[in-house]
Amino acid sequence: MPKAALVIFAGTEGREGLGRVANALVTAKEFKETGDDVTIVFDGAGTTWIGTLTDPGHRYHGAFEEVRDRIAGACSYCAERYGVKEQIEQAGIALLDEYEEHPSIRKLLADGYQVVTF
Repeated sequence: MPKAALVIFAGTEGREGLGRVANALVTAKEFKETGDDVTIVFDGAGTTWIGTLTDPGHRYHGAFEEVRDRIAGACSYCAERYGVKEQIEQAGIALLDEYEEHPSIRKLLADGYQVVTF
């Protein structure tokens, strides 16, 4: 059974970022529906997506909610730097600070996850 860690680095600026987060959400949904192990991490500019995706009016809000239970969290350091820490906390998403205030990609690999970046 595959194990995938989907790391979203793409920010909310521009169409490319929208396409990348949409692809991450649909990929997570596919893994979830087939019973595979999948986890999602928002890192870098990707932390800015949480406030956007929790808005019920956003076109990908439903997709976000479908895989919310697979979200490991968002980078604590980057959330602070991008000014979205409060939005992430209000959304009930964990702030990850496993290695120098960042999520540990090494830990994901050590736990057998294949890391896919968006």
